[in-house]
Amino acid sequence: MKVLIVDDSAKMRERLISMLEGIEGVEVVGEAEDAPGAIVMNEWLKPDAIVLDIRIPKGSGFEVLERVKRRTRPPIVIMLTNFAYPQYRDKCLQSGADYFFCKSEEFERIPEVLETLVNGSI
Repeated sequence: MKVLIVDDSAKMRERLISMLEGIEGVEVVGEAEDAPGAIVMNEWLKPDAIVLDIRIPKGSGFEVLERVKRRTRPPIVIMLTNFAYPQYRDKCLQSGADYFFCKSEEFERIPEVLETLVNGSI
């Protein structure tokens, strides 16, 4: 499973990459820090999954989400945010997000979800 990481924080991207490195069948193929970069990387790399922050420079995670879900074979999208408000959750899920996690409370669920997807349990 090819994974793209999109977050404005280099430390957060590094932490996610570190968490995912040990999962058999998961490969982080790219990272982006802003909306235009995320859109370009999605088009070039055609990842199977994207871990996407809502608040990113030069646009928003909402815009990226809506754009990537237009692909013929859209990726699984895991929204990851510090702003886990119900209205954000609803908007993301209505726009096609597959998962919505709060960074401070559910961060550790990302490897578990990807591992489950790789193993075909979902």
